[in-house]
Amino acid sequence: MRIVVLGASGRTGREVVTQALAEGHEVVAVARPGSGVPGGATVVRAGFDDPGDPDDSGVLDGAVRGADAVVSALGARGRGPTRVCTDGVTAVLAAMARTGVRRLVVVSASGLPGAGDDLAVRWLVKPILQRVFRHPYADMTRMEEIVRASDRDWTIVRPPQLTDGPRTGSYRRALDRHLPRGHRVARADLAAELLRLAREGDAVGHLVAVAD
Repeated sequence: MRIVVLGASGRTGREVVTQALAEGHEVVAVARPGSGVPGGATVVRAGFDDPGDPDDSGVLDGAVRGADAVVSALGARGRGPTRVCTDGVTAVLAAMARTGVRRLVVVSASGLPGAGDDLAVRWLVKPILQRVFRHPYADMTRMEEIVRASDRDWTIVRPPQLTDGPRTGSYRRALDRHLPRGHRVARADLAAELLRLAREGDAVGHLVAVAD
């Protein structure tokens, strides 16, 4: 497959790129200028991954043209105001529409409200998280709204706290609801699920939760 990875210089994005290359895919790694990307990928520099730097639509069109899937691992680099997820997904959806690319898999966060949360999580844990991470969560919420309103073959993936542990292959997943006691997951397992969704094309139009 030809897979485009947005946010390829971040910890999750790098893991997606590394695993995709190991599986023999052609990888186009879209990352902010000056950032490091695993070797073996075709690197494209796009401004939406660097807040305040305008996107070059021609660069994105070239990056996604001919792709089988786009995986967005974009995320904020702090707790302050941000639009990196919103602006990045808006830009890439426009490029996908212009070039006829259908499949999009995006990373969000299980800290957002959703079905499957127990009472303690819903009324205690998540209100605290949403205050602490109010700016990144607002950005992800808007990103999800834009993705859901698009006409692409999208899937939104909501992981909990991410760790740098090894790939286990034993993570849990759920469709359109959060997982009970789903407190953390390794980035390596998240990357494996993102690539599985891109490769197998299931869960189109749905939310997927992943956790240990």
